[in-house]
Amino acid sequence: MQTHPDHPEPSTSIETNSLFSVSIWRVMGIGTVILFFYSSLRHFLFQSTAYDLGIYDQIIYLISIGRQPISSFLGFHFLGDHAAIAIYPLSLLYKIYPTVYWLFLVQAICLSSAAGLTWKLAQLAGLNQRLSLAVAIAYLLYPEIFNINLFDFHPDVLAVPAIFGAVLAAKQKKIIWFIIAIIWILACKAVLALTVIAIGFWLIFFEQRRLYGMIAIALGITWFLIATQVMIPLYSGQEAAGVSRYDYLGDSVFGVIFNTIIKPQLILGKLFSINTFVYLLEFSVGVIWWLNPQKFIVLVPAIPTLLLNILSIDPMQRSLIYQYSLPALPFLLLVMIQTLAAEKPGLANSLWGLWNKFQTPTVPPLLMEGKEAGENVSSDSSLPSEEIDYQSSSFHPPLAKEERGGSSSHLFTIPHQKLPKWIILWSSLVFLLWADHTQVLGYFTRINNWSATQKAVSQIHTKGGVLTDNRLAPHFTHRKTIKLLNQVSPDFNLREFDYVILNLRHPWPDTKDLGEKYATQLKAKPNFKLSYQKNGVLVFKRI
Repeated sequence: MQTHPDHPEPSTSIETNSLFSVSIWRVMGIGTVILFFYSSLRHFLFQSTAYDLGIYDQIIYLISIGRQPISSFLGFHFLGDHAAIAIYPLSLLYKIYPTVYWLFLVQAICLSSAAGLTWKLAQLAGLNQRLSLAVAIAYLLYPEIFNINLFDFHPDVLAVPAIFGAVLAAKQKKIIWFIIAIIWILACKAVLALTVIAIGFWLIFFEQRRLYGMIAIALGITWFLIATQVMIPLYSGQEAAGVSRYDYLGDSVFGVIFNTIIKPQLILGKLFSINTFVYLLEFSVGVIWWLNPQKFIVLVPAIPTLLLNILSIDPMQRSLIYQYSLPALPFLLLVMIQTLAAEKPGLANSLWGLWNKFQTPTVPPLLMEGKEAGENVSSDSSLPSEEIDYQSSSFHPPLAKEERGGSSSHLFTIPHQKLPKWIILWSSLVFLLWADHTQVLGYFTRINNWSATQKAVSQIHTKGGVLTDNRLAPHFTHRKTIKLLNQVSPDFNLREFDYVILNLRHPWPDTKDLGEKYATQLKAKPNFKLSYQKNGVLVFKRI
């Protein structure tokens, strides 16, 4: 990676051997606190859900007490879902104290620590401290980071720092750390094996890291075969759950892969569609002004993730509210870093340059005088040294062509010393527009019976089976049996449940009618009694 002497600030040297600077530690710390606060607040206000917070909280709790991690929501061993063996170490935290807030803390740390690795990659590329810090903050302000942190808990977040770490280890030629990072990525989710394989191809053909690339490809292919063809069918008794989202391509993992390759006509309509354009625009908008197409080759490892999302029949995969684009994000940030490091004009400057082609250039008076006198102005030694000092931290030819007074010549030609502020400003604006703030505001429209709900939770004194709705379920997952209202019929005798908890004032939308039916029928059942009722919150207890 070529570095440029104009990047370092006079008072700050680039230290790629140290771990992190004090500034980035502060950024990571603040990020962790904010993310942990919001996810914890959501759960505290009874807005978290069974899918997927309840699932992982239950299985981690079961592992911590030595029981089989069979999710009563899924109906099978959790390894049959995503083969996410990285979940096992989290049970050690539950042995200290069993609480779902461990998952919120781990998630916040993983997402925030990736900012430090982003900063490290920016430093390695030759960016100065302020610019590196701005890129790290841009990562934290990327809307999906905030959104996925709110959306319960998913093993995908555990892989984010490892993806950054694998790239960093490969660039620094630290093979042991690289292997550890790759193994951890694979342990987080079976589908991430495709990302690892793509990383391998990128390292071999574009980064001249053949050994690292071959290791990634070998491990990725091996784990993909084990996870999708052995582990998931063994534990779930069926194909990987995600296959159903590509049923127009086939009914198996390899059926989908083969038809994607040999029948391109099946996917062309989705690849070249308005939905795809909008998705890619939303995916890149957070850093779009600092992306140069010449650096898009860095996105090769992101192709599996982006392709899976584009081809899916489920529109959630093309939304930044959910976790599906997360594995591609590190490589989007790498494009930004390489664009800045190579001093290539980003999209903003490219668009302005195109616009300038249609404008009549204005020749500065100084140049006019020089031309009239037959002088070579560019070599005039009488010019102040600071105006031609190529070692100056403010000199940045492609990104910052400054006038005499230091002001920018147009909106997108940003002086280099002001670039970090512009990056943070744009990222903040995108965060305000794309982060899911409406969801947070919606929490406070459904809390007028919060104290009654809290009281209902305290009525559950045993580890017996619980039947409830999607929002209440995560508060009762430390038991073997917990199910949602739509998993059983109210006409059954409900013998596997000791408690039924309903929130009729603020029910989960999909089971609103079902909840009212349960309330009516349970009042008539002789083996259940209504033990608590207040503000639309009901607790039925088996007699």
